[in-house]
Amino acid sequence: MLNSKKIVFTTGGTGGHINPALAVAGEIRRKYPDAEILFIGTSDRLETKLVPDAGFELKTVEMSGFQRKPSLENLKRNFLTVKRLLTVTGKVKKIFEAFPPDIVIGFGGYVSGPVVRTAAKMGIPTVIHEQNAFPGVTNKALAKMVDKVMLTAAEAEKYMQPKNPVEVTGLPVRHEIVEADREFSRAELGIGDKPLILSMGGSLGARTINEAMVDVIARLQKEHKFKFIHATGKFGTWVPDKLKEKGVDLTDPDIEIREYINNMDVCMSASDVIIGRSGASTLSELQATGSASILIPSPNVTENHQYHNAMALVNKGAAAIIEEKDLTGEKLTNMLLELVENKEKLSSMRKNAKEMAILDSTDRIIKIIEETIK
Repeated sequence: MLNSKKIVFTTGGTGGHINPALAVAGEIRRKYPDAEILFIGTSDRLETKLVPDAGFELKTVEMSGFQRKPSLENLKRNFLTVKRLLTVTGKVKKIFEAFPPDIVIGFGGYVSGPVVRTAAKMGIPTVIHEQNAFPGVTNKALAKMVDKVMLTAAEAEKYMQPKNPVEVTGLPVRHEIVEADREFSRAELGIGDKPLILSMGGSLGARTINEAMVDVIARLQKEHKFKFIHATGKFGTWVPDKLKEKGVDLTDPDIEIREYINNMDVCMSASDVIIGRSGASTLSELQATGSASILIPSPNVTENHQYHNAMALVNKGAAAIIEEKDLTGEKLTNMLLELVENKEKLSSMRKNAKEMAILDSTDRIIKIIEETIK
């Protein structure tokens, strides 16, 4: 049904926006080889790498967001944003003239605002996808004018005023994550019967999580009851030295410190408890693998959306939460021990997480795209 259709995806800024869009675009390309797909993003963000690497054409326009914190620097940035807003519509229309879309799909990020808005005003079918339980400013505004709003979490609906009823689609998750087998993964990692604790703070590394995990590992290593895999992130390369200072033996096979987790499907499915942030993609992966987790939302994101994401799981008994302002090594250790020692609670948490998973998210999204073009 999408053969020979021209489809525009618009998104940018972070992997959390871009990767789900690429997952959907990739599946459309597989199912409908004759469909033509174009991405519209900005020239200075992550989409300039991820989109071409996935084999899709990217056109760019200059767009930025408004800074709310008063400062001279932010005043300059806001002036630049206003300047860009005055010219971006004309640039989007030129792209549409060269590539007249049958539908425009927004996956968030500042750039999706003017692109989707321009399409809607031109009478082009439009849909958007909101990844977070608390929607961003751009999608809240767009919801009032687009043909269809798709949500990862049903909780987001109460913050929006959509023109038409919303659809809960979930968030596309990689096949490797969905299909990962716990027993196979544990055997591959050579864990044995010990509980595996997987901890991470994102690709850059969250200092507070790194500091807390140094304390947790130092407190628990001597008992040799756990296996730890901890990802420090790019800016956490100091972690091994800090562990040594605290008397931790890094030759212990029960402790594995990495900069990145390259086999996330294996590590997540093998874990007993996962400690980390609560970005939308991470939470969808936790649900897909039926993982118990302790979530530490980043306070440094727009609209505090990671907190709302985390609470969507906490309220269903699928996760525990520690806000960063309350995070200490002692508190994290106590919560971890309480979870691991309460097998019934751990099992319930896994079950509840798995029940929240939407494993056919990509298919749901494509179905809505097909229906909207009709």
